[in-house]
Amino acid sequence: MSISITHYMKFLYIVIFISTFLKVQAQSDTTDLLSLLGDEPTTEYTTASFKTSRVVNGQSIENTAKGVMDIKINHRFGFFSGGSYELFGLDQAMIRLGIDYGITDRLMVGIGRNSYEKVVDGFLKYKILRQSTGKRNMPISLSYAVDIDMKTINSSNPEVNKRFWLRAYYTNQLLIARKLSAGTTLQLMPTLVHRNYVATIAEKNDVYLMGIAARQKLSKRIAINLEYYYALPNQLTSDKTNSLAIGFDIETGGHVFQVFFVNSNGTDHRSFLTETTGKWGNGDVRLGFNISRVFTIVKPRE
Repeated sequence: MSISITHYMKFLYIVIFISTFLKVQAQSDTTDLLSLLGDEPTTEYTTASFKTSRVVNGQSIENTAKGVMDIKINHRFGFFSGGSYELFGLDQAMIRLGIDYGITDRLMVGIGRNSYEKVVDGFLKYKILRQSTGKRNMPISLSYAVDIDMKTINSSNPEVNKRFWLRAYYTNQLLIARKLSAGTTLQLMPTLVHRNYVATIAEKNDVYLMGIAARQKLSKRIAINLEYYYALPNQLTSDKTNSLAIGFDIETGGHVFQVFFVNSNGTDHRSFLTETTGKWGNGDVRLGFNISRVFTIVKPRE
């Protein structure tokens, strides 16, 4: 008895369907068995790429956790090049007081007040991707940060004093980080600063920069950080230079203490990204420190 092509194709479809069903069922049974044995694949997210949400001046890939408030004190002395008359910079002082808060584990906000040029700043940072291994493999962490700086010091230009919006500066950044090992992290920061007002036609309203940051653990509680922002060609006037900071993180329980050397003036993004004038080779370097203290405001649900 012959078998028609039509019957053969039906038979083949049935075999394929049964084989697929059995394969899926076997995979499901295997997954259930692995789950019972505790071997179900999980996603392991990378943590502590940096110790705080700031490298030195700029943002790090880290966020303040949901329901946690971070009180920050940022302090800068004067330039060493001031010599003994200025007690090598210790006679001068600039300070920023800030509060950061984690709305979710991915979204944080912050506000601050700088004594340098009386700047009020606010920012928002959202973590788009998280470096992970296991069930979900993601090689990098990616965040977007937007910062608004408002210079409230009286200007010599009466038009700026009349039109308050001219005092605003906006910074947009992508933070791209990878924790290379347990003690080493590398971060890139493509950056755009928009200045509503510039004093001369030689200055650009939009300034493009590329930042790089690195962290290397030296011990369980101490790490060295480096942060450098390179302004792309023809972005800044000749009297401005790139911001470079080198410092140490020291973890002491609920505090993180950062001590560093930096050539920039203020702590707001507009200042250190576009208005740095200090040159390391001339001794235009400031000693500074940051203190970070976290408090849990809203406890996570169990």
